[in-house]
Amino acid sequence: MAEKSLWLLIEEKILEHNLGNLSGGEREAAIQKAAGELDETGYNVSRHGGNLIALRFAVTKAAEAGKPFLQDFNAAIDALTLETAVDPYAATNTILDNLGGTWPELRNPDRRTDVIAIVQQKRLDLLIANAKEMAGDAGIRYLIEEEVDFAVISAALEITAEKVNEVNEQILAERAERKRVEGLLEPVADKTNVEKVRHLFDNDVTEELMIEIAGVSQGDIDAAKKEMEEEIKEKERLAAEEAARKKAEAEGPALEDIPADELIDLIDSVREIMESSDQEKEIRVMCEQSSIPKALVDIAVSDPGKLDELEKQAEG
Repeated sequence: MAEKSLWLLIEEKILEHNLGNLSGGEREAAIQKAAGELDETGYNVSRHGGNLIALRFAVTKAAEAGKPFLQDFNAAIDALTLETAVDPYAATNTILDNLGGTWPELRNPDRRTDVIAIVQQKRLDLLIANAKEMAGDAGIRYLIEEEVDFAVISAALEITAEKVNEVNEQILAERAERKRVEGLLEPVADKTNVEKVRHLFDNDVTEELMIEIAGVSQGDIDAAKKEMEEEIKEKERLAAEEAARKKAEAEGPALEDIPADELIDLIDSVREIMESSDQEKEIRVMCEQSSIPKALVDIAVSDPGKLDELEKQAEG
């Protein structure tokens, strides 16, 4: 069966053959020819009384109006913009009001449904045209925000479904972050802008979202940063100290801080490890697992002969 409604296919034939301007036997011959062509669309027109009458009636209406219906209708659709088609139902009502005087049959419920679908397609075409003018992922984001079906986006922009899903996941993450920031602002709603900024900084909120959601200015952000400078420096100092402590703890004591008897045992352990592997990386891993100080490991892998010297010194 044809995808388009018969009435619309009939109007297309009238426009194609200019049937409304024909008369007499010439018109009848043209109607019979159009009916045969319509048969090929999946509708039985030439041998179906009701459908053939619908064709004759539409031709008569075009002759009375002095123009094909689609001349007016296509002009109305072409005039639509994203602003006027934002609500397809309202846009359809406007078209019906403008054209209904000349073409009252357009107000029939079945035709109104078709008009709504055509208006919706026009709006989609406009959205896609806009999206194609945008750089990077902006066009994908635009169509997703306009709630265009993902499969349509993929086909229209000639991208993979995976890419559309990837951009959609980014949008969902951004929405979740905005919601988180809105929640963070609730307990500081009565605070100054600088206090709000400090609170948001403490919760790892970006400056862009502070300005967008919290309504603070760059001046508020700069003022908060200045207040926080000393706190930030102290946090950095403490973090550096902790990192140094963990590093020293991981590396173990310096050689001079290891008791002689313990050093001898450690040297024996290193020798056992070196007997099982001659690869520096493996030696270091096994030594670390055995809690052997890094200072002793460095000597073992760089100058193994020095272990004997260290052992003698330890033995006194």
